[in-house]
Amino acid sequence: MDVVSIQHEYGIWGGQDGEQVLDFVHALRVPAIATLHTVLREPTPHQRSVLTELLSLVDSTVVMSRSAADLLTSGYGVDPGRLQVIPHGVPNVPLVESATIKPGLGITDRDVIFSFGLLGPGKGYELAIEALPAVAAEHPSVLYVILGATHPDLLAHEGEAYRQSLVTRVEQLGMGAHVLLIDRYVNRVELIRWLQAADVFVTPYLNLEQIVSGTLSYAMGAGRAVVSTPYTYATELLADGRGVLVAPGSAVALAEGLNAVLGDGELRATIGRRAHAHTRRMTWSAVGAEYGALFASLAQQGKPVQAESRAVASEVASERDVLVHA
Repeated sequence: MDVVSIQHEYGIWGGQDGEQVLDFVHALRVPAIATLHTVLREPTPHQRSVLTELLSLVDSTVVMSRSAADLLTSGYGVDPGRLQVIPHGVPNVPLVESATIKPGLGITDRDVIFSFGLLGPGKGYELAIEALPAVAAEHPSVLYVILGATHPDLLAHEGEAYRQSLVTRVEQLGMGAHVLLIDRYVNRVELIRWLQAADVFVTPYLNLEQIVSGTLSYAMGAGRAVVSTPYTYATELLADGRGVLVAPGSAVALAEGLNAVLGDGELRATIGRRAHAHTRRMTWSAVGAEYGALFASLAQQGKPVQAESRAVASEVASERDVLVHA
């Protein structure tokens, strides 16, 4: 083993705020790279402590957006020289007309708005549903497809209460003919078909600090026109005419954005082409090449200073444990 790649998210490592990742890194004697999936603008003191220590121990840190890199340097004091921006990977999907894909999914002649991902509060699906009556008034054939199983953590604590709340609201608004909730996981082939069938992709996220979104990346990689609230990642990726940003938390603003894009085929195609072109650097092969070059560079440098520091810190920690438990 020459280099270790660590994927960091507070919720996927054990202990408070995933602090057990530090035990893992302390035990390493080879170069380590941390890829950060979340960078909080206002972390708790303990969250800041965990992340700051992790970044001091690894030999390079990868983030998936320039805004994340800027936040780490300004808000966490990280040396820019030890940061790499490597974008979120996406499949290499050809740019196709949505009308050519819709018949295979049984949605011919529908104006399709699409969202996907694990279902749960915070993604703003309620907002999109609230916007639908105004969209359906201008586009009677509109169909909003929400694809994805309920988040496992939510399912464990609340069952399907959240999904049922969406169904109930759809019924209250009389939008049953305009919403399709698909409650299952799908493979990549089927997901790409749904993306290609979409006329508009929507991310109505409520958390404006969200620093990365795989769903947004995938939609742009498929050349879809995107309407979104202005969370951090969307603001960066959809700049320069690559998407439409609307006021956060406003069903009226979201409906206006969706109607504008659905009602203008030329605008929709232009946005989609720009998004597709921008994401050519984000295809898995391109991202893999960037990671490969980074791994090779660190492996060639031999045993890094950080590895020696980890060894010393681990020995000190062991001695401290012996004294505490003696």
